[in-house]
Amino acid sequence: MRNNIKRLGVRTASALVAMAFATQAAWALAPFKVQDIRVEGLQRVEPGTIFASLPLRVGDEYNDEKGAAAIRALFALGLFKDVRLEASGNVLVVVVEERPTIADVEFAGTKEFDKDTLKKAMRDVGLAEGRPFDKALADRAEQELKRQYINKSLYGAEVVTTVTPIERNRVNLTFTVTEGEPAKIKDIRIVGNKAFGESTLKGLFDQDTGGWMSWYTKSNRYSRAKLNADLETLRSYYLARGYLEFRIDSTQVAISPDKQDISITINVTEGQRYVVSGVKLEGNYLDRDDEFKSLITIRPGEPYNADKVAETTKAFTDHFGNFGFAFARVEAVPEVDRQNNRVALVLRAEPARRAYVRRIQVSGNNRTRDAVVRREFRQYEASWYDGDKIKLSRDRVDRLGFFTEVNVETQEVPGSPDQVDLVINVVEKPTGSLQLGAGFSSAEKVSLSFGIKQENVFGSGNYLGVDVNTSKYRRTLVLSTTDPYFTQDGISRTLDLYYRTAKPYQYQGGDYELVTAGTSVRFGVPFSETDTVFFGGGLEQTHIKSGTNIPAAYLAYQRQFGDTSWSLPLTIGWSRDNRDSALAPNSGRYQRLNTEWSVAGDARYVRGNYQYQQYIPLSKQYTFAFNGELGLGKGMNGQPFPVFKNFYSGGLGSVRGFDQGTLGPRDVTGASLGGPKKVTLNAEFIAPMPGAGNDRTLRWFAFVDAGNVYGENDKWDLSELRASAGLGLSWISPLGPLRLAYAQPVRKFAGDRIQKLQFQIGTSF
Repeated sequence: MRNNIKRLGVRTASALVAMAFATQAAWALAPFKVQDIRVEGLQRVEPGTIFASLPLRVGDEYNDEKGAAAIRALFALGLFKDVRLEASGNVLVVVVEERPTIADVEFAGTKEFDKDTLKKAMRDVGLAEGRPFDKALADRAEQELKRQYINKSLYGAEVVTTVTPIERNRVNLTFTVTEGEPAKIKDIRIVGNKAFGESTLKGLFDQDTGGWMSWYTKSNRYSRAKLNADLETLRSYYLARGYLEFRIDSTQVAISPDKQDISITINVTEGQRYVVSGVKLEGNYLDRDDEFKSLITIRPGEPYNADKVAETTKAFTDHFGNFGFAFARVEAVPEVDRQNNRVALVLRAEPARRAYVRRIQVSGNNRTRDAVVRREFRQYEASWYDGDKIKLSRDRVDRLGFFTEVNVETQEVPGSPDQVDLVINVVEKPTGSLQLGAGFSSAEKVSLSFGIKQENVFGSGNYLGVDVNTSKYRRTLVLSTTDPYFTQDGISRTLDLYYRTAKPYQYQGGDYELVTAGTSVRFGVPFSETDTVFFGGGLEQTHIKSGTNIPAAYLAYQRQFGDTSWSLPLTIGWSRDNRDSALAPNSGRYQRLNTEWSVAGDARYVRGNYQYQQYIPLSKQYTFAFNGELGLGKGMNGQPFPVFKNFYSGGLGSVRGFDQGTLGPRDVTGASLGGPKKVTLNAEFIAPMPGAGNDRTLRWFAFVDAGNVYGENDKWDLSELRASAGLGLSWISPLGPLRLAYAQPVRKFAGDRIQKLQFQIGTSF
């Protein structure tokens, strides 16, 4: 201290201690006027960062209070391990020791989580390359890792954090994980149930004690979130069957000492079963009592059903919304008669105030343009609030297929009780797909396929697709694009450009070839919210290249109309789809009608195809599905129906168990010609894989198929139908829906080509 150097600060072990005790630890010193400020010990931090944080400036009067405040401010930056203040004459010296900088963050032994995902999570909490190292933050990250492993039922997971100092005051951070084996549910017990068997109730749960498919479904891994969902399912099951006072008293989850086995015990009280004695309305129903009564799904004499009560109150609230009452309150009040086990329901309604929509906002669309979402809305700004239109709008946005979640939130406008804002919250999903494939068979050798599809190009809502197939016998190049809002009224436009070649299969012999090239444009006109009519036209050229063993029908057509045929087909179609899922439907109906009429050119014909699908849910797990398809074609202006426009049947997508496209008329060479008449019938019973619980991504199905193709002069003879039955496997794989089927023909004729085992990646049936 001889050179008038007076120490004013304090060495601190941590920022928390320094900030808590800086005032007490500052040494007393007579105030002095700061003539200059000097910073020592900086390596990476800019001096300006220090000066900007200091509560002292040149010319200020220094005192102990300001010194303590300066220490707290610098520690609060999180950049320094130690801070000292010194004075040399009237010069204030700030001596700092920087925290080490993180050079790299690595993970070892992680199999359950992707390393890139973990690194991103670490960046979000501040542990990333180039940032100051904080031991407390690293400890919290370690605990968070353990918590994530517990959520995955890996209770024995251990995490060790290693900090390795390297040159230039940097550290490498390594999280070494020993995951261990996941804890599995050994036993689930339900205590207190009397009305329903324990096996019935446990069958409702998504979690179970496992089966031979548990390696895929992981249903025997304990998860608190899944258990809560299962408990809600159990509660709903009882409340939907009249047990109004059902409750879950407690849930005990016990884990074995080795953290490998979990036992779950659920204690319930069923209570008495109640029957609805009556339903009455109370409150203001806008003098439309009869309309609201028609919405009631609760029936006197039936067991109390909480689902129907919720359904009725929601229907009431939605109906109020149709008249602009966005804040209507509807309450179902039960009046319980425990002596007779009966309950009367009183539906009390208060419509509150009528409102109109001030503003509609879109949230969560980082890629998709606002206009793509807004144009699907049928509720407009500055219009009265309409619940039906809002629900319809939400469904239309959801049907775009660009989002995993679509929710509409109603917000009150402060100071304006008659106004609301609507916020459309969406969660985007990837809408593009790139497919690369290769196949090998003894007939075709190596075939390559390539496909790229983008359903939301540049966030515009437009579709663009390219398909290429290099099969030896069927080569394809297709370019397709769709603008769903070609006009502001919602008329879509689709442009197609295609080039296809088809050669006979090896077993048919010959080297003739069909080459088809063309282009088409198609417009889709929405006639209602669920029905769309398509119409358009195209130009197509078909060239028959002669070769050995060319079928007589092809040769006759070639002699009559030449090697090359031009046609100008006009198309018109209609579709309606209300299935609950396009990938794994459980309920709903799908219908499609397409017609094609060639009005000019060498080939004159008309061709139509109608498809009908129905999915009937037998339970949460089991589904019955039916598919029917009818095709019909006829030549026009005295010409025969072009052989290159024939329908084909046999194989996946039609009648399984028969070789692809081999049913119907044949040439003397044995080549399958197809025909202008086609009928296909399919029925399936779909169930989850044994041991897979309620998982719908992997299911098996039993099926019965029937169908055939007929020549132009043949009659629709049902006795000629081919039929098969068999079992199959359906898997929603990362590449798309995969279906594997083993079929045994139960009705076949001489000469039919049989192929019992078949598979495809594509849609159902």
